[in-house]
Amino acid sequence: MLSAALDAGYGTDVIVHSGLSGSVMDAMEPTSLDTFTIRAAGALRSSGSIALVTRTTPYTLVSNTSRTVATEVPLGSPDPSAAGPSREVPPAVRYLLDTLTQTPAYVVDAKYDVLAWNRLATHFVGDLSAVSDDDRNMIRWIFRQPATDVHWSDPDTLGFTRSSVADLRAAYARYPGDPGIASLVTELLGTSPRFADMWAAHEVEVRRRIVKRVVHPDAGPLEFECQVLHVSDTDQRLVLYCAPPGSPTAAAFADLGLRSHPVPSGG
Repeated sequence: MLSAALDAGYGTDVIVHSGLSGSVMDAMEPTSLDTFTIRAAGALRSSGSIALVTRTTPYTLVSNTSRTVATEVPLGSPDPSAAGPSREVPPAVRYLLDTLTQTPAYVVDAKYDVLAWNRLATHFVGDLSAVSDDDRNMIRWIFRQPATDVHWSDPDTLGFTRSSVADLRAAYARYPGDPGIASLVTELLGTSPRFADMWAAHEVEVRRRIVKRVVHPDAGPLEFECQVLHVSDTDQRLVLYCAPPGSPTAAAFADLGLRSHPVPSGG
């Protein structure tokens, strides 16, 4: 279908997914970190797949597979990556947040902006209803901490931070047209040498078990596992602070959940 359309002279945009052979790379011109321009007419061959190109047009590198796969997109169709990460939290996820009365939980988008949270989470992330949308970004919060802050010496915190930066790098590639992600990355590269080092490391996001230890002003020392669950339909993440049943932290969560708090469930 693709070859026939091009042979007939119809205008066609082609998105080429990665796994690029040397011959394909020779035909590509880098235009940004994750976006390339395939130049030329003729055939690009890789692992038996052929994509014919009749004019210079942008292609987005969107995945890492073992072969090059060409996907036909009608000329003039909007680039799906240009819409940016979804900020609409699915109703079912909101219902889940509200049922977790003894587990702090919140939802972030692919950029790590906090979109929604339950009442118990406000005891840990604060009164987000009083914070502007532009300043609800977890990664920005992390790298605002001074270099002398004790959390930079905690292996679990560093592991969570590295995974989050790798996650942001992946989002930067998935949504190359999103100004919010580009602006955040530019800001942090200019203000945080630690972020710049982690960004330059090109680490692959791998979530491992992360245990957080905090001293809460009302509940005292707490220890819990931080779970980050991916919501594939919206490319969002549900972050949960999970305490073992019967543990002192679980009892503290239950006590905090019973306390009056001025901030309702949000988002």
